[in-house]
Amino acid sequence: MSVVQQIVSIAIAAVANFFNRFTPFLIFDHQRNGKEDLSPFIEGLGKFLPPAIMGMLVVYCFRNVHFLSGNYGLPEIIASVITVIVHLWKRNMSLSLLLGTVSYILLVNFIF
Repeated sequence: MSVVQQIVSIAIAAVANFFNRFTPFLIFDHQRNGKEDLSPFIEGLGKFLPPAIMGMLVVYCFRNVHFLSGNYGLPEIIASVITVIVHLWKRNMSLSLLLGTVSYILLVNFIF
């Protein structure tokens, strides 16, 4: 690919990403300006989806862990426990994810 093609490809991807992320705000902000409440379905999605997405991410993170071979998934389990403990202790998602990730990297590279 030439430089121009690369720039055009990046620009198209950026516009598509921006459009996909900005469109819901346009739709729902329009409803809010008209003093209309969100539908109960949308409010239900707002309550249901965050925990469902976190559960899906947990399943995704453990999808390739082999608990019956090698180190039995110990680095993943230890890092996950650290993440949960830090989150319950500090109630800060960024801190818990950062410490869980760093602990996993340290466990994999230096201990297991």
